[in-house]
Amino acid sequence: MVGLGNPGKRYAATRHNVGFALIERMEDKWDVRLKKRKYKSKAVQVEREQGTILLVKPWTYMNQSGLAVKILIQRTGLMLNQVLVVYDDLDIPLGEIRIRKEGGPGTHNGLISIVQEIGSTQFPRIRIGIGPLPSGTEATDFVLSGFSKDQRLALEESLAKAEEAVMLILNRDIEEAMNRFNRKRRSAETKSQKESEENE
Repeated sequence: MVGLGNPGKRYAATRHNVGFALIERMEDKWDVRLKKRKYKSKAVQVEREQGTILLVKPWTYMNQSGLAVKILIQRTGLMLNQVLVVYDDLDIPLGEIRIRKEGGPGTHNGLISIVQEIGSTQFPRIRIGIGPLPSGTEATDFVLSGFSKDQRLALEESLAKAEEAVMLILNRDIEEAMNRFNRKRRSAETKSQKESEENE
């Protein structure tokens, strides 16, 4: 499980670091701490009933996340479908998450770096909503900004959902995770399509 973010106190509480935030939540859940520096990352190995799990924070900056993921895969022999990547997404509202088995990187610099380095889009991911982008605000400024008190409450909802999704995925039930947490978007799209057809 690889949570994306930027190292250093300056970025710790920013929107771009919600991948790190989920890793930290899993550390607390399993009472472990990332200490060792390896794979160009901070990492810890956890033994659970589902097997051996690696919690990883790339200790590169976001736009070089792929260097750490590439080294992780090379040194551990993990298959791509065993590497769960967690990151922020501007296109998803704060408080919601989405799960995908694979797919392109979109405009996310961390995902772009991973796809470029490993040469594949065939890995599962959890996208944690940090949107919407306020009108007139640059995306680069927004993702490096912090959360208000109310927004932090919504973020906690996102992280709780993401933790639940992680447990489903670890139990080899990614389909259930997708059905549970991607449903709202599909429902909204169906409703929008129905309203459009009624208006024709």
